[in-house]
Amino acid sequence: MNWPERETAAAATLRECRAALAARGTTVIREATGIHEAPGEGAADIVGDIVEWRHYPEGEVYDSASHAQYFYHRHTGPARMRPAEKPGAKVEHGHFHLFLRGEGMPPGITPLLMPELAVANAPAPRQSAPLKLGRSDKVCHLVALAVDGHGEPLRLFTTNRWVTGETWYRADDVIRMLDHFRVYSDRPSATLNRWLGAVVRLFQPEIATLLRDRDRAILEQRWRWRGNVLEDPRLEVTSNLEIDLDARLARVDASVKDSPPAPGTGRARGLPRMAEGWGS
Repeated sequence: MNWPERETAAAATLRECRAALAARGTTVIREATGIHEAPGEGAADIVGDIVEWRHYPEGEVYDSASHAQYFYHRHTGPARMRPAEKPGAKVEHGHFHLFLRGEGMPPGITPLLMPELAVANAPAPRQSAPLKLGRSDKVCHLVALAVDGHGEPLRLFTTNRWVTGETWYRADDVIRMLDHFRVYSDRPSATLNRWLGAVVRLFQPEIATLLRDRDRAILEQRWRWRGNVLEDPRLEVTSNLEIDLDARLARVDASVKDSPPAPGTGRARGLPRMAEGWGS
């Protein structure tokens, strides 16, 4: 399937999921958390019932066939957009962290080797580390997806390694993993799982650029700080992009006969595979 066909298929899946959620009077947040607001109160009112930093659903979501994993949570701090930071902007309710574990990674991919990764007792605490599910200790954070109180996507962003305690892979390798993020089970919701997979597929070019921007941010700060930037709490969000799902779907409709950029195109350069070129 070529890119226009993949994009069109992802858009169709998202529309189907939206319709299914609306028909049941639910949202992706409610599907993930199992928490329902009082009738007639509006989706944003479930905020008070969700415990900050708790991973939803309980035990997280892991697909033993694809080895994709994710959870939803909310918290205050730099990773969350506060209203004061951008007047008039929609308020972020929380975000999904999406991962792929080692068993599901494409063949030939190996972690980036850097001297500082061998440093024990890293000073920064893990904010959003996933549970170890499956057999492999290797886990890659693909991207985070922030949503508003109605479950509508607001932005995509990447994080520094210390945030999730992930195994670090160069951007081009993570981009290869994006196609492998698929959750086939119905836990906690088949609709939610299809929705997340379709968001990743629809915004794959943008995620690819974010990952390359992530690597560039890490590389630039590594040279500037001359320290273990991957464990430095001064750098939490490494790249960020606001998105508009309605506008993106409209763009797909308007360009069915056009060929958009292939997945993986972006302006930022990737990191070297090994530690060479990273400086001393």
